Amino acid sequence: MFLSPKIIEQFASTGRLRASINLGNPILANRDPQSGLAFGVSVDLARQFAKFLEVDVDLVVFDSAGKSVEAVIHGAADIGFFAIDPLRGVDIGFTAPYVLIEGAYLVKAGSPIAENSQVDDSMNRVVVGKGSAYDLYLTRELRNAHIVRAPTSPTVVDLFMREGLEVAAGVRQQLEFDMQRFSGLRLLPGRFMQIQQAMGAPKSYGDEALGALDAFVAQMKSSGFIANSLRTHGVQGASVAP
Repeated sequence: MFLSPKIIEQFASTGRLRASINLGNPILANRDPQSGLAFGVSVDLARQFAKFLEVDVDLVVFDSAGKSVEAVIHGAADIGFFAIDPLRGVDIGFTAPYVLIEGAYLVKAGSPIAENSQVDDSMNRVVVGKGSAYDLYLTRELRNAHIVRAPTSPTVVDLFMREGLEVAAGVRQQLEFDMQRFSGLRLLPGRFMQIQQAMGAPKSYGDEALGALDAFVAQMKSSGFIANSLRTHGVQGASVAP
């Protein structure tokens, strides 16, 4: 994959690639409890893209998607790893998706809610991670239910339990993890959305740079790099995007 000096300068104007990493989505990245360092498929992709640019990488780590997005929009990072969303797309240019994951609902075991179609009711309060892909999506889609925002996606179920709310929404894997921390919970069958995870960079970088980033993602998918990364990190329930 050839990258011109112009593209390299665009992505690494500081001499290094600054990659925004979101720890709020366990599919993408986590923090090692021993070393404190971030790891995951987004970290692997950031390091690999830096190799293509032939520069070093700085990981700019955040605890929520909203903060990660803001870092790229406001120039604190050069690239990021986000769910594709039209609101984010105003300022960020996205590649094709590289991973597909599911957004799911969680309720208490005794809840009368049995399926996704029953969630959008004026009696229901739905807690989401502030600025997450499913926050943006449900803000547009829900007409009757009330949305409550937790500071980050990993704190959604904590708020759900503490405030006695009716529904928690999030990435299926995060909710499954939280079900191990709290008893008496169940997931509703199916999904309320499919989340398309992509790489992104400021639109101001221009079409040539964004095209190069998209070509990089295509190569990482076709080469098996992303599939291998998901296996290495033991990620279940996510698939490489076609």
